[in-house]
This record gives sequence, structure tokens and C-alpha cells, in this order.
Amino acid sequence: MNIIDKYEIDLNNEIVKRAFTHSSYINETKNGEDYERLEFLGDKILDFIVTEFLYTNDDYDEGKMTKLRASYVCENALYTYAKSLDFPSYLRLGKGEEMTGGRDKPSIIADTFESFLAAVYLTKGFDTVKSIVYDVVIPFIKEEKELFLHDYKTKLQEIVQTDKKSTIYEIINEEGPANNKVFTTIVKVDNVILGKGTAGSKKEAEQEAAKDALSKLC
Repeated sequence: MNIIDKYEIDLNNEIVKRAFTHSSYINETKNGEDYERLEFLGDKILDFIVTEFLYTNDDYDEGKMTKLRASYVCENALYTYAKSLDFPSYLRLGKGEEMTGGRDKPSIIADTFESFLAAVYLTKGFDTVKSIVYDVVIPFIKEEKELFLHDYKTKLQEIVQTDKKSTIYEIINEEGPANNKVFTTIVKVDNVILGKGTAGSKKEAEQEAAKDALSKLC
């Protein structure tokens, strides 16, 4: 699906270019801004559009909607969407990140989907973003495709919803250079530390922490 042409997205626009700019590129060139702030905005936009769709198109209860939304906005899902749109080819990476396979890292590729949505929102408006999400994401929900079998956060949330408990993820340590950081995250269930995970991205570390928690709950 060529979203870029369909919605006349200008890849030379500075905001759009930023959506595909990894921190390693900025660290090496000392020029511009990476996609992290855009990713933050895009995450909230995607959450809202998917939530609105679930609310208006079905009569699911809160727990079911929470489970479905988590499944279709998790890292594995974002990676699938971004790959289908050939986003890895648009990435701007530092030489070191490029040499270590950054263009194939799921965590980086997944991030670009959210940052891209934010860039489109800022340059083309909300209606265009919503149309893109309906083109790319909503078909997976309608067809109930289960592509994201290793989303441990969603599985943990299912248990938490059932037991009326709360989950909180916290980064307790990060080390290494900016283009090759390692994050350690804990997950608290009812304010009790139940899992711990370490990985090369914040999202992956959260998944590892949730996996660790599940091993203790199940």
C-alpha cells in the first residue's frame, strides 16, 4: 500500500523527514532533531483513533476494548504496519546503527509508524491521519488478525483487568551510548514489583518485564 503517494505526503518536508530520523543520525551529524517527540504524539493519536473505532463500532465492555486496543498498538503490531509501508527504506540512521542492523530492528521500525502519524497530523491534519489509520490498522481489527502473539504486556493486562489490579512500568536503569542504550524496566502489580526486563529499547524492556511477571502469575 503506497500511503505516501495516496495522501501526497512530502518526504522532503522537514517534519516528515524528522519522523524517520533516528537519534544515532543526530548524534553523528549534530544537526536537527530525532523522531522521539513525534513518536510520543503519534502514540496518543493512534490510541485515540483505535479507541474511538472500538467504541463506536461494537458494544464491547471496557476490559475487551482495552485488550483489543493493546493488541493492535503494541510494538509487534506497529512493526507490522511500518514494514507493510516500507518505512525501513526511509530511515535516516547513523553509520554505526546502520552497520549493526538498525534498519532491521523491530523497535526502531515500530517507532517510525507512530512518529509518521504525528508528522502527518502536523502537516496534513487529523482527518488525513485518521484515514491512514483506517487504511492500515483498522482492517486488521475488522478481520481479527492475531499477528502479535508475543505481546506479553497485553496478556498481563488481561489478568490485571480480571483481578481489578493495576500495572505500572518503570525504567530503573539505562546505560550505554545514545545510539546503543540498554534499558532495565520493572513492572509493578498493585505496587508490588513482579517482573523485571532488560532490552535495547524501552518497549522491549517492558515486554520482557511483563513476560517475567507472567511467569510468576501463571
